[in-house]
Amino acid sequence: MNSVLKDCLESLETLEPIRRVGHVVEAIGLVLESDGPAVAVGETCRIDGLPGGVSVLAEVVGFRGSRVLLMPLAELHGVAPGATVSACGTALQVPVGEELLGRVVDALGRPLDDKGPLRTRAKRPLQAAAPAPMARQRVLDTLSTGVRAIDALLTCGKGQRVGIFAGSGVGKSVLLGSIARNCTADLAVIALVGERGREVRDFIERDLGAEGLSRSIVVVATSDQPALLRIKSAQLATAIAEHFRDQGRDVLLVMDSLTRVAMAQREVGLAVGEPPATKGYPPSVYAMLPRLLERSGMSHTGSITALYTVLVEGDDMNEPVADMARSILDGHIVLSRKLAAEGHYPAIDVLASVSRVMHEVVPQEHTRAAQRLRELLATYREAEDLINIGAYVRGSNSRIDQAIAKVEAIRIFLRQGPAEKSAFETTRRALLALVEQPA
Repeated sequence: MNSVLKDCLESLETLEPIRRVGHVVEAIGLVLESDGPAVAVGETCRIDGLPGGVSVLAEVVGFRGSRVLLMPLAELHGVAPGATVSACGTALQVPVGEELLGRVVDALGRPLDDKGPLRTRAKRPLQAAAPAPMARQRVLDTLSTGVRAIDALLTCGKGQRVGIFAGSGVGKSVLLGSIARNCTADLAVIALVGERGREVRDFIERDLGAEGLSRSIVVVATSDQPALLRIKSAQLATAIAEHFRDQGRDVLLVMDSLTRVAMAQREVGLAVGEPPATKGYPPSVYAMLPRLLERSGMSHTGSITALYTVLVEGDDMNEPVADMARSILDGHIVLSRKLAAEGHYPAIDVLASVSRVMHEVVPQEHTRAAQRLRELLATYREAEDLINIGAYVRGSNSRIDQAIAKVEAIRIFLRQGPAEKSAFETTRRALLALVEQPA
């Protein structure tokens, strides 16, 4: 079958013989209310009759009596009472495939770069069920990130889901770019959700670089875009990662940030009348986050290793989104503002961080060495105030003496420039040598 005939048949499959229509009757805040058409929650509709003949897509988010509640996937400007609402017949589907590699797309899969239109043939719905628990393979293989502090003390496995907890301005974007460039996954899917428009290009060109972009797909929804689009960008990135996982690939999924996804869902929930709960987050946020996070991880064919950044307001690690993410994910990496202020990059507080699968993916000698290094750091931190004011006398405690002797070498080991890559075996040998060498 030639490609032209195939395209025609695919177009025929999407046609709907009977057109279901309704009309806009009210617009309040972020939500449109329409009289009809007959649709289901999650279905996509098209709103016509805007100035200039423009059409806007919208998603059905609920019902109020006999009226349909719609949230547009664009600005509401120009929508007037009586505008035609046509049911599309399906939930939103987006393009997936190899053609996306090296591209930057928006929340609906449309290209944002200047590399021409996308020529993908496959499409995939944004919403999908997570792999069944018994269909998931165990996390047993190491995934190298190229970052010494992570590979040595917080080793990740293929299919693990990790949260990166950080306040603003502590080097989160630089760390994510370094991991995306240097990790041993087959490809990376990066979602920039609610990001400042100025920082999108900075991240792609400065932090990710041409080499990193060539093996990555970047999905962008900036902070000025509608809340529903910000949610869709997270779902699109996950759907693209699932497509490659189903092909047996090892995918790195980076989402920056999970907090902004939750905030977007809060906007949607409050707009349709949900009651606010803790810190104003409605119940739909606490239902949506597990559904989104559980889609990543291992399947019976491939893996999605996921890094989700969590913005902690005022460095509060117990705020609602951070607390929920920590309970679902398989580990957390905490970035410290104190370390960042000292010029320590990456600013990873290894004593506050943990990888729940590390003992499964590295040999026992590596685990023991990591535990020993953590013990030395913890001992020094406990005695740091006494040491700094000169109140500690050497020889009083052998554990503290060992920590003092090695703390500078440990700090040098944990520091790493943004452009520096450390191979996993090199990191392991350096860790063992550091712990075993006499104080």
